[in-house]
Amino acid sequence: MKTKILMTLSAVTLALAGIALTFAPEEILLSISAEGTPTLTLVLQLLGALYFGFGMLNWMTKTARIGGIYNRPVAVANSSHYAIAALALMKSLTGNSDLPAIIWVVAIVYAVFATAFGALLFWSPVKSQD
Repeated sequence: MKTKILMTLSAVTLALAGIALTFAPEEILLSISAEGTPTLTLVLQLLGALYFGFGMLNWMTKTARIGGIYNRPVAVANSSHYAIAALALMKSLTGNSDLPAIIWVVAIVYAVFATAFGALLFWSPVKSQD
């Protein structure tokens, strides 16, 4: 499995989400038809900081060997994050049909990353031939 591609895609996705949540929380709330309160805006900005930090972790480890016993904490953290979020999103979508369509896109992205990091967690890395 090419972990560099997976880690780069995850890093960029999380960093972009983090930047958006940090600097445009009110606009994001408006796009999903949610009422923005100062507390909710702050929570979104804190979430943005978490996403950006996690994205930077993935960016810094993109060239390291990951899988099996190698960098297991990074693989476990990513697998847990994406799997739990994907399950929460799927549960919300099945129980609430009037959620915005963008939530479906986010859920699919999370499910793909959850599957990839779940596989990475249990497969040993293949030694590169270059």
